[in-house]
Amino acid sequence: MGEIFGGMPWWVKWVAVPLIALVVFGGLIASVVGFVFALLFKVLLFVALVGGLVYVVRKFITGSPSSRSKSRAEW
Repeated sequence: MGEIFGGMPWWVKWVAVPLIALVVFGGLIASVVGFVFALLFKVLLFVALVGGLVYVVRKFITGSPSSRSKSRAEW
């Protein structure tokens, strides 16, 4: 690889080749980045919904009259 780019100007290595790669693989890169962001969003949404469910259930159990009469030892 060094022999191929050895006599080339710096802009070919650092500008032209990355631009060509971006044009050729741009759709693939965008798809991968979009998939990663969508997956991250879904994971965060899942964590938030499960956390909210746990919070609501704990508040409901703590606030219910039947749970107040039971001691911690019975749980």
